Amino acid sequence: MMKTVCQMVVLATVVASFASVQAEDAWTTLFDGKSLDGWSMAAHGKAEYSVKDGTIYGKTVEGSPNSFLKSDNEYGDFELQFEVKVHDSLNSGCQIRSREKTEADLDEEEKRTGKRPSGGNGIGRFHGPQVEIEAGPGQAGYIYAEATGRGWVSEPPKDPSHSHKHMKNGEWNKFRIVAKGPRLQTWINGEPVGDLTHKELYETHPKGHIGLQVHGIAKGTGPFDVAWRNIRIKELKN
Repeated sequence: MMKTVCQMVVLATVVASFASVQAEDAWTTLFDGKSLDGWSMAAHGKAEYSVKDGTIYGKTVEGSPNSFLKSDNEYGDFELQFEVKVHDSLNSGCQIRSREKTEADLDEEEKRTGKRPSGGNGIGRFHGPQVEIEAGPGQAGYIYAEATGRGWVSEPPKDPSHSHKHMKNGEWNKFRIVAKGPRLQTWINGEPVGDLTHKELYETHPKGHIGLQVHGIAKGTGPFDVAWRNIRIKELKN
């Protein structure tokens, strides 16, 4: 009997250990800290991206429009975690479920807004849901529909007086993003920020690339920078 009990204890320990490994293995590291393998530049942008001190380092280039370094792989439902440090004068963001515009995207936007995108907002423009990144007090963590003609889809930023202080200016900040169907949730340094359910946006962007933004800057300003590290993703099952 004692032998049987011991065997059961050992088996339970092995099962628990295996489950723990499985849970940890569910996470995929998106940045190895040494190279930009698995990432590529989206069309139009000219900002500089490099690996610096174990981070993905983005730097503004005067005259460049919004720039995005996009993941080679696409993701639908997931939990994404990363740390980011952004210059106090730079607006940035993390695109999710995003892609470069096709003719079908131009048709959809023209039908919805009455205006057909063209030029820098036309074919190839990286677009989709964006989690805002900026110094505080500000709108970091809320959802903006980049280059879709929708603007802010989170309600709080539509009130000019609304802002929060969850960002630690000049320091590393931990973001957590959960995308599950039409619902998008965000946290900054453990504090809940955005909680958006947007069925129409989900219908046009059910999956896509992760994108790291370096925002365009005004003439005669900058250079400004932003850096990301410890980027990992866990895909969620329906």
